[in-house]
Amino acid sequence: MKKPTLLVLAAGMGSRYGSLKQMDGVGPNGEAIIDYSIYDAIRAGFGRVVFVIRHLFEKEFREIFTPERFGGKIAVDFVFQELDKLPAGFEVPADRTKPWGTNHAVMMASGTIREEPFAVINADDFYGEDAYRTIADYLRSVAGQKNHYCMVGYEIRNTLSDFGAVSRGVCGVERTRIERRMGRIVYEDDRGGLVELAEDTPVSMNMFGFTPDYFKYSEDYFATYLKDNIDNPKSEFYIPTMVNKLVAEGRAQLRVLRSSAQWFGVTYKEDRPAVVERIRKLIDEGVYPAKLWP
Repeated sequence: MKKPTLLVLAAGMGSRYGSLKQMDGVGPNGEAIIDYSIYDAIRAGFGRVVFVIRHLFEKEFREIFTPERFGGKIAVDFVFQELDKLPAGFEVPADRTKPWGTNHAVMMASGTIREEPFAVINADDFYGEDAYRTIADYLRSVAGQKNHYCMVGYEIRNTLSDFGAVSRGVCGVERTRIERRMGRIVYEDDRGGLVELAEDTPVSMNMFGFTPDYFKYSEDYFATYLKDNIDNPKSEFYIPTMVNKLVAEGRAQLRVLRSSAQWFGVTYKEDRPAVVERIRKLIDEGVYPAKLWP
């Protein structure tokens, strides 16, 4: 049985953070969040990591994230997400500057991931050891099958930023401007009212698992998506858009995997010191070694 592959979405430049945050060192020896993701993936039994990047920073990325960096314990490949990666008959509108979205990024790996099930993560999110073990176990159980997808659901209280409101997929519904106010977790509805969410409400942090048939569905639907949205410079083809469509049509099933792991990430630049401190605490607790790689 082929080991599952980890697909890392790293093409985003992190406009709110103000730099190429995927490279930012948060560990005691300059380890990036990506390093901890790969370390956890290796422990969970993933056999390869595929990075989705842009040609703009290809040289820098390749020099840092090499198989040698990871101790030769996992194979490394790269694919590229660019605005002009469109189906035949479509051209990039002159006013388009935003990427085409996370599901477009996933599609870039269709020629590289062919047989094995795979997990998808954001490069700048810390998902935790338990999440990788949970999703790897599921992916191994559906190897060789079709139309079996999954999502790791986090308790919403474990996903908030202290420095601003965030957007989260709440049980298949996207909620924006979620934050803690007066000790309660709330979001702002369409009329500006505040609606409370339970502390253990499961939310998506963009950690999905797929069997390879997902690529063909995505490629087929992307052309339809473009016909309807190509003139909207802010529209993006997100993973939940594709997943929700397939589930609603009965063409695939999505298993929500619950994890008790603590998610954290650098959504805002002010988040970085807290991330560094959390990594240090995990090292003190023995979850990670002080030096990840030899």
